[in-house]
Amino acid sequence: MSETAKPCRVLSGIQPTGRPHWGNYFGAIRQYIDLQENNQGFYFIADLHALTTVRDAEALRQHVIDTSLDLLALGLDPKKATLFVQSQVPEVSELCWILLSGTPMGLLQRCVAYKEKMDKGLPADAGLFSYPVLQAADILAYDSQLVPVGADQVQHIEVCRDIAQRFNHQFGDTFVLPNASVLDDSAKVPGTDGEKMSKSYDNTLPLFGTTKKIRKQIMRITTDSRPMEDPKEPEGDHLYQLFSLFASEDQKQEMAAKYRGGGFGYGEVKKAVAEASEEHFAKAREKRLELEQNLDYVHQVLADGATRAREVAAGVLSRAQKACGLR
Repeated sequence: MSETAKPCRVLSGIQPTGRPHWGNYFGAIRQYIDLQENNQGFYFIADLHALTTVRDAEALRQHVIDTSLDLLALGLDPKKATLFVQSQVPEVSELCWILLSGTPMGLLQRCVAYKEKMDKGLPADAGLFSYPVLQAADILAYDSQLVPVGADQVQHIEVCRDIAQRFNHQFGDTFVLPNASVLDDSAKVPGTDGEKMSKSYDNTLPLFGTTKKIRKQIMRITTDSRPMEDPKEPEGDHLYQLFSLFASEDQKQEMAAKYRGGGFGYGEVKKAVAEASEEHFAKAREKRLELEQNLDYVHQVLADGATRAREVAAGVLSRAQKACGLR
């Protein structure tokens, strides 16, 4: 993508609400990590955002460490990008209040997460309602130019731009206006039931864990009941889609030919998915085990990241404070 070929400030946050799965990796994390090669990446673990759903203190602390381990194991390089924990940059919370002071209620009432809960008659707290403003503070605090998001999350960046433009119009140019980088959704990741892989559907396959347990989950993937001898169309088949995540073009064509020729069972595809996924994630799993034995290093990475993030955020906060009269 030409937009990301030149160095620019990239920002992405990941909520520590549970362990990542194949859908998280192929749909987002892999592309976030690719962006660190040519960009000045800031990646944060969004523990403040997680407070709207995680109500267990020990669980949240563990999720933060697990998410850090996962990202580092999957290839995030502290020498190329800044990794930090959101709550360790208090300037973001202060900036959030400044932005809240000028954000219209109507804008937040139209935001998807809040609106969906209200439409379903579900309870929504102030944290969820003001979530988009904290998200805007996350983005604006680092002069972020590019924010990778899924197609269904573009509204978040539009809201952030709206909030920043209102402030700039009222107090003068203060914030850099970010742009959304829509993530490639060509790698469709179906869950074990054929629906989109999601924690909400309880149909995920984990990135990390014992290969024996993960293989058992793969072998239990739901399939149709057509006889082995029947030819099958690979396109649209969720097992074939999972295999395609890891396979080369030649391997995909070979598997597609087996589908169309008939005379084979889904167990053969499941075995191929298990073997290909184990090979693909082998280095990451090995690295994660090493990192688990060196948590001091992980904590130091997060501390160094927070120091750098605070330096940048402090400058942006100071600009905003001076612009609106707080300094």
